[in-house]
Amino acid sequence: MLFAEGRFLKLQLKLSTSTITAINRFSLLKYCSSSSAITTEQVNCQEQQKEHTLNSILHYISSTMSTDLNDYKIIKEGEAEILMHAKNEVFYNKTQVNNRDISIAVLREFISRREQEHEATLSKRKKGTQKATENESVKEEAENVPRETPSENHESNGKCEVEENTSPEELEACSSVKGSAKIAEDCSTAGEQTDLTEGKGQVELKPPRVLEALSASGLRSLRYAREVEGIGQVVALDNDIVSVEACRRNIKFNGSVAISKVESHHVDARVYMLTHPKEFDVVDLDPYGSPSVFLDSAVQSVADGGILMCTATDMAVLCGANGEVCYSKYGSYPLRGKYCHEMALRILLASIESHANRYKRYIVPVLSVQMDFYVRVFVRIYTSASAMKNTPLKLSYVYQCTGCDSFHLQPIGRTISKNTSVRYLPGYGPVVPHECSDCGKKFTMGGPIWSAPIHDQDWVGSILSDVKSMKNRYPAYDRISAVLTTISEELTDVPLFLSLHNLCATLKCTSPSAVMFRSAVINAGYCISGTHVNPLGLKSDAPMDVIWDIMRCWVKNHPVKAQPADQPGSVILAKEPVLQASFARAISSLSKAQAKKVVRFLPNPERHWGPKLRAGRQITSKHVSLLGPAAVNGALNHEDDEEPKSKKPKTENDITS
Repeated sequence: MLFAEGRFLKLQLKLSTSTITAINRFSLLKYCSSSSAITTEQVNCQEQQKEHTLNSILHYISSTMSTDLNDYKIIKEGEAEILMHAKNEVFYNKTQVNNRDISIAVLREFISRREQEHEATLSKRKKGTQKATENESVKEEAENVPRETPSENHESNGKCEVEENTSPEELEACSSVKGSAKIAEDCSTAGEQTDLTEGKGQVELKPPRVLEALSASGLRSLRYAREVEGIGQVVALDNDIVSVEACRRNIKFNGSVAISKVESHHVDARVYMLTHPKEFDVVDLDPYGSPSVFLDSAVQSVADGGILMCTATDMAVLCGANGEVCYSKYGSYPLRGKYCHEMALRILLASIESHANRYKRYIVPVLSVQMDFYVRVFVRIYTSASAMKNTPLKLSYVYQCTGCDSFHLQPIGRTISKNTSVRYLPGYGPVVPHECSDCGKKFTMGGPIWSAPIHDQDWVGSILSDVKSMKNRYPAYDRISAVLTTISEELTDVPLFLSLHNLCATLKCTSPSAVMFRSAVINAGYCISGTHVNPLGLKSDAPMDVIWDIMRCWVKNHPVKAQPADQPGSVILAKEPVLQASFARAISSLSKAQAKKVVRFLPNPERHWGPKLRAGRQITSKHVSLLGPAAVNGALNHEDDEEPKSKKPKTENDITS
């Protein structure tokens, strides 16, 4: 095998300076002595071990690569490095650095909160145990029962309580008074071994296990293992053998930490997740296209209280280009409004909730992001048959007017509370008349979508603070901090949003500034905010008739040309405003980020920043608009230089080798 000298030396230097332990990662234990004095023999032993390790890695990489090292390049992202072939054998997209960075930030916050929740549970259990012990002591004193010679009736009752009431508080209370009463002695005798085992498992919180269902090169798993503190085992799956080989090669390339934590399997992710129910605290789905076929198995493999991180890149389908396809994949019909990207987020959340409900589970979204060319949601999954009944209250259909920008939501369900009982009933409808009350046009209907909050602002604030405190550890810090800042200022209980430019286009009028429009809404007694999805989008809890009244007042001060009477704008302006809007500058018309002139929407860092070709597809000249001329020319030149080995003329190096 021929190696380009420069590339080989660079790779050799990388391997020699890294902490790779290669085939046997426990070989370092042979010379890692606990004594402070290191002899010359020990130093020589260490040098020999390092040389042996380097040779083993070089041999492994050489034996697993189909071509020479000159065809590979080292890609570094965060603390992980991978070897990528010049051909499009394994999928890699530089654009997804934003996706991986924000996933790492969420994963760090999840681990922190998981520990806090565990400590709170232990504290609550401890208080319950103490209270149960006190109650038992009071009961014994009141009955004045001798502790050493209890009656048979009491013994029987004690055993019956352990068998019938199996809560952890009662079992621990039973074992905690073991030495003070014969009743507790009998209880602990019946279940002592089980209680001790369970108690030990409950006190010790194991590191979270992570599953990456579609790993490709393994870059995401490697970053999780090397950058997230307190993480446990990371399982990387892929159904493509070439990707699995690349992932295993990259695991060894990243040293002892990656080798000890990351494992790669060649298996269908759906089958693997179905056969490992509730075993993973974190499940990451980042497919090429739609995640719909993985959702059913993914919601089953997440442990109770775990987190599912899911990406969907089929934005054309989710945003209404092919509504029938979206309905077949996600069970919702999209609408082509300015809010289509947020609607895509809510359709994905509704689909995940639907899959979870089939197994008496439900979701709690903590962060939902639309950026670049995809949507990404982070949801925690819990099991509760009673809480699952609230799902219809979180879903709604959307009625969109075909003439103006008015939209209305129709909740699927409602509840009636009487004393302590709650009845679940279908929602009232319809919420709209046959024709739009603003412009007189028809409505189109879409959904159902997730109409409950899509973010947990407590989570968002903590994640943003963590990202700012470790900005050097996030390659895409500028972008993710800008997105998180914008999300932190969104109204959480307002589904979808309006576009000020679209409102003005309907009326054929000049547009007020965003500050003036926001001030008018605030002065009318309503809330308004921006959205991370669209820099021109505005979220408000004001009803549509208030929004149109504000625009009517604006047009009175800024007249428009006469339009045909049957146009939606003419019908809207023909009505007198009920509300007299005030455009005086409101104090809160600018968000804190806007007041501080914090950048919230950044341009792409380079050209052709978007989706890439599926792995295995041949790069041709027709992909220039997608990849750029440099990438296409490089791939084409590489193919032209390649010839069958039998046709290559022999060189001196071939003869000597």
